[in-house]
Amino acid sequence: MLILILGVALWSAAHLFKRVAPQARRGMGEAGKAAVTAALLISVLLMIWGYRTAPMGDVWWGPSPMMKGINNLLVLLAVYLFAAAGMKTGITRRIRHPQLVGFALWAVAHLLVNGDLPSFVLFGGLLAWAIVEIVVINRADQRWQSPAHLVPVRKEGMAVLGTLVVFGGVGMIHAWLGYNPFGA
Repeated sequence: MLILILGVALWSAAHLFKRVAPQARRGMGEAGKAAVTAALLISVLLMIWGYRTAPMGDVWWGPSPMMKGINNLLVLLAVYLFAAAGMKTGITRRIRHPQLVGFALWAVAHLLVNGDLPSFVLFGGLLAWAIVEIVVINRADQRWQSPAHLVPVRKEGMAVLGTLVVFGGVGMIHAWLGYNPFGA
């Protein structure tokens, strides 16, 4: 479990570093990008390793067909928010942090179908990080204005299509790993 906790902590620290210590991060220059990237890669490896090897511990609930359906809808929305953020679609004029909101939805979705201790550490820890990141960014810059960019219908369609492709691919990978997100 310690490896999993270290992975979540490193992920959070690497992402929050430029927010809580902006001068130190700026002082690192381009080398700072490489250091943060390395820290993030190591954190992902630690989270995967820690989650796969953590003892199950207490299990309070497991996936049910209804919760899998809700999970899938939330994950689909989360993937769309990631695509929308990259393509600057209409939703980005309404939500200040579409990627972080999508990430938080992804974490909540996974908590709905995984009621065991390692899942609480992983998905709960990542949910807490996303919320803290949103709060820290909002406090640093409270003057957010909705972007006034035009959004062609083509961009919206590409975001939806990309979402469906990525969602399908992620579902197939989950099924291949033994976690069928679509069946009972």
